[in-house]
Amino acid sequence: MAKDLEVAIVFADVVGSTQLYEKFGDTQASETVALCLDVMKDATYQFNGTVIKTIGDEVMSTFETVDDAMGAAVMMQSRITTETKKDGGIPVSIRIGCHFGPVVQEQNDIFGAAVHTANRMTSQAKAKQIVISGFTVEQMSPELRNQTRQIDVATVRGRIDEVALYELVWQPEEATSMLPTIEWENKSRRASKLLLNFRDTTVEVSDQRKAINMGRADDNDLVIKGNLISRIHAKIEMRRGKFVLVDQSTNGTFLQNTQGKETFVRRDSTELADEGTIGLGRAEKAGSNLAIYYKTIE
Repeated sequence: MAKDLEVAIVFADVVGSTQLYEKFGDTQASETVALCLDVMKDATYQFNGTVIKTIGDEVMSTFETVDDAMGAAVMMQSRITTETKKDGGIPVSIRIGCHFGPVVQEQNDIFGAAVHTANRMTSQAKAKQIVISGFTVEQMSPELRNQTRQIDVATVRGRIDEVALYELVWQPEEATSMLPTIEWENKSRRASKLLLNFRDTTVEVSDQRKAINMGRADDNDLVIKGNLISRIHAKIEMRRGKFVLVDQSTNGTFLQNTQGKETFVRRDSTELADEGTIGLGRAEKAGSNLAIYYKTIE
């Protein structure tokens, strides 16, 4: 039976796990990832959390309070930083994202927009970072709130407004000084848009629609079928007057602009400027059946 809850959702994953397997081999890399997962789950339990599921090198957990979630997140970061270096182990890092909000619990899983937002926080985090949404910061105790700082803003699928990104500074001695606030919009820039054309379909990214998804799944904004294309392959976001492609796929995304410059992106992001072609999973030349054409317009 479905149950409505309001919880702090935490995603924690190992940074660069694919490279671990390539560099150190399956046995040592899998042991290192397993150690990280054990630390993530143990930290969750120690702060009264619930492990919802493990997805490859990632753990998703929930907590009744944001303070408990942050306590677990800091423990995960601290222990993995030290324990993976013991006895000649592989030094690895994790990144963590968190959002507090309503979810629907069905059996042993949770669903809802808050889950997508929490996952988005993780995708914005770098190695050894804990990134949280602005709304989540508001649910913290005053003492914990003093350890946060705003670092950026981002779009989230299903939301019209942008979400403020904050970092929980868990290693004060390693923090870089920065200005206390970030402007939400660059008012001096004119609103622009980016047009995507695939066969007979045109999709626009602009102030009215700041993010779109591309991939082979039918619920994407731009559906492209192909055996090298992931279900949700990549997204394009408008960030303060710039357009950024974020790859989330197995095989990566290939770009070529009108000047012939080629760019390959996998599990990373790059800015789209001027015009050119996008290939999902493989390079696509202009005129190809699977080529996506993009053009930015002031």
